[in-house]
Amino acid sequence: MTDPEHLAPGAVLFRAAVEPVARDLLTEIGRVIACSPLRKVMTPMGKPMSVEMTNCGEVGWVSDRTGYRYESNDPITGKPWPRMPHQFQSIATSMAQRAGYPRFEPDACLLNRYSPGSKMGLHQDRDESDLSQPIVSVSLGLPITFKFGGSRRTDRAVSVVLHHGDVVVFGGSSRLAFHGVGTLRKGMHEVTGSYRYNLTFRRV
Repeated sequence: MTDPEHLAPGAVLFRAAVEPVARDLLTEIGRVIACSPLRKVMTPMGKPMSVEMTNCGEVGWVSDRTGYRYESNDPITGKPWPRMPHQFQSIATSMAQRAGYPRFEPDACLLNRYSPGSKMGLHQDRDESDLSQPIVSVSLGLPITFKFGGSRRTDRAVSVVLHHGDVVVFGGSSRLAFHGVGTLRKGMHEVTGSYRYNLTFRRV
């Protein structure tokens, strides 16, 4: 594993950190999707997001016209979200420790699938009650440009390209940093095909 890249105080990028186990992670992703299918959610403003998503863990992140929030049941299936795979939790915990957050135990994992044309605008992850806990983000598949700014939307953002197996961890003074990704370009990855997957681990 290469040396970490520091994006900002409290924010670290680990290149190719999970590449050796990527196929195993994708198998687990398939199992999660089989229980709680991917869907495009609506923002409170009434616009559909371009990214397909689902969740696993004790709670899952949802969005509709009533707002952003976490719920214990999948609104599509009416059942609890799938349990977080042990490998997911182990990776999230170990990567957080490497980044300097030794007590991170995620209870939610937001799973996003990007297809060509999908993007995610600058936003803050602020729907969690415990903001002392970091965010751990795992990238699989096609590369995409990641933008990481400051606590205000207008703050200057740094841009880096995230590749298959990369992991970003951010917390501390960067916990409420605005971040997002550019538009996914067409391509073909040997493991994920025409898609990019992103696993985002949180402690709600």
